[in-house]
Amino acid sequence: MTSMTETEEVIDTSEIDTKGEVFGHGVESRPLFWIAIAFSTFQIITAAYSPLSSLPVRSLHVGFLLLMVFALYAAMGRGNPVKVATAWVLGAAAMVLSLYHLIYEGDLVQRSGDPSTTDLVVGTIMVLLVFEAARRLMGWALPLLCMVFVAYALFGEVLPAPLGHRGYGYDQIVNQYFLGTEGIFGIPCYVSATYIFLFILFGSFLEQAGMIRLFTDLALGTVGHTKGGPAKVAVVTSGLMGTINGSGIANVVTTGQLTIPLMKRFGYRAEFAGAVEATASMGGQIMPPVMGAVAFIMAETLNVSYAEVCKAAAIPALLYYASALWMVHLEAGIAGLHGMPKDQCPSALSALKRQWFLMVPLAALVYLLLAGFTPMFSGTVGLALTAMVILGSSIAANIGGILGRVVFWAVLGVVSSAFFKLGINVFMVAVAALVAVNLFVKGGRETVRMTVRGLVEGARSAVPVGVACTLVGTIIGTMTLTGIAGSFTQGLVSMSGGSLFLTLILTMIASLILGMGIPTIPTYIITSSLVAPMLYKMGVPLIVSHMYVFYFGILADLTPPVGLAAFAAASIARAKFFTTGWWAVRVAMAGFVVPFMAVYDPSLMMVSGSLLDTTYVLAKALVAIALWGAATIGFLFTPLALWERALATLGAFLLVAAIPWTDEAGFVLSALLVAWHWWRSRPALLKAT
Repeated sequence: MTSMTETEEVIDTSEIDTKGEVFGHGVESRPLFWIAIAFSTFQIITAAYSPLSSLPVRSLHVGFLLLMVFALYAAMGRGNPVKVATAWVLGAAAMVLSLYHLIYEGDLVQRSGDPSTTDLVVGTIMVLLVFEAARRLMGWALPLLCMVFVAYALFGEVLPAPLGHRGYGYDQIVNQYFLGTEGIFGIPCYVSATYIFLFILFGSFLEQAGMIRLFTDLALGTVGHTKGGPAKVAVVTSGLMGTINGSGIANVVTTGQLTIPLMKRFGYRAEFAGAVEATASMGGQIMPPVMGAVAFIMAETLNVSYAEVCKAAAIPALLYYASALWMVHLEAGIAGLHGMPKDQCPSALSALKRQWFLMVPLAALVYLLLAGFTPMFSGTVGLALTAMVILGSSIAANIGGILGRVVFWAVLGVVSSAFFKLGINVFMVAVAALVAVNLFVKGGRETVRMTVRGLVEGARSAVPVGVACTLVGTIIGTMTLTGIAGSFTQGLVSMSGGSLFLTLILTMIASLILGMGIPTIPTYIITSSLVAPMLYKMGVPLIVSHMYVFYFGILADLTPPVGLAAFAAASIARAKFFTTGWWAVRVAMAGFVVPFMAVYDPSLMMVSGSLLDTTYVLAKALVAIALWGAATIGFLFTPLALWERALATLGAFLLVAAIPWTDEAGFVLSALLVAWHWWRSRPALLKAT
């Protein structure tokens, strides 16, 4: 079980990722452990039974988030009584004040829009605590950005037109931020308190049960022996992990511990190994079925089903990973790197036979989402199934042999069927019974400990996401109160001159710059709130414009001078950060064309057109990625001449541009270039064989 001793080494705050993606990595304490258990239990109960109305649930969710942040700092400050006491006072204050909406719910409804003095005091303290928790967890970047918006709400009336607003009283601003659902308890917080937590917990349970090993063995068995095999293993493993873990940086620090040393051992330079892992891990946020937190916020904001978001993301996600695999393949070619000996690669089929049961909850989750069930329902069922599969398979393996397995899966089928008639209670009773049995069978107690670790790690993983969702509510509250989004849109339109392409370029730059300093979630929320309405007026479907800014918000985590995914990977690879960051941009470069193609032809995201249209644009995208990748790396069959790289770049650009005859010209140029290069490369290819 998670260690709870009081004598563990305390790590420095620099070991916590500055965006908070890896919450307190390496820091453990008994209070933090039990707070995490209580947090997960609260979230499971509210998801399964909905005993409270929405606003109190959001408030208590924020209370737990802040309590966990300050409990972490209390654990890190052991040996400094002042730091410990301060952290616990702040954490206790946050938890107590989070009860305000629950205790005075009726009174707050009756005096809606006319806050009392107590409302203002409590609201002010709570907002300040959110800022302080975010500062401690993520550094100054996001809190400072949010402070600018708060200052604008307070003093924006003194600014000249078109930036100035009519002026708002302090009571109106606190009412907006704290007492309603337009501020810190807005849609991002609601999504964090419901869907996001369940899906993070789902991924945590599967990770504890050994999903990382399964995915790694599958990747090694399928691509490990091919050209550049170790790097392709990193891409495939991280992509598979992305299906259950929506946090890019958490993906880096889990799968990267295995894949980066493997790449280095087979001849890849340290910077390239770190770059491949960073690029592959960040793509997990757009990889269905369990995407990053942004996907849930997007679904709620656009009022569409989560399945629709997954549908729109599916092809771009596959293209992202196809581009990463292609870049790795080309780099392996130019560096003369080969795959692993096939006899050293595990069998993918054997890995599936050994741990196939871990795929059952994932398959059930995919089915429920695609069948149109809500993410909350699907997540609750998926979580319950995961717990049952882990606990039940342990019992079957330890005491029952083949008969035990047959009985367990029969019971699971009966329980799953009964769920739709009898509700969640049947799962809760089944899980409790399996826990009780595991306490008395060989190896069962370790399985129960593993399940408890899943609860703890799930709560810890949810903290950075939840804090970011809560804090960014101040930006949303300011925009809805003052209407600043309209002024910003007018300014951007004037800068772009009404050109869609220039607007897309400016949006990409804004997303990359914002994403360098703040997490993907607020980057997406800010840019989509400001830019998506304007893109919609230019004829871009809303879901496509939202996916566009989401895509580049992810790529920002690879881009120097910050690029925190690259930073995390560089620390594992023992490589230079800036070199790793630029290599990550280079590996991801082919993927930069995907969002532009989706904007100009939305059938790539399956939101318009026929299946034939989608197939055509997919083929066009693959050719464009192939050309762009070859031009970037400088290699196809053999090294490319400079003029060949220029022609490849031109061909890729023609295929992306939505101008009459550019597709035809791009395909012809691509065919001629590949044919010529193959003909020129024949002597070298024959010599190599």
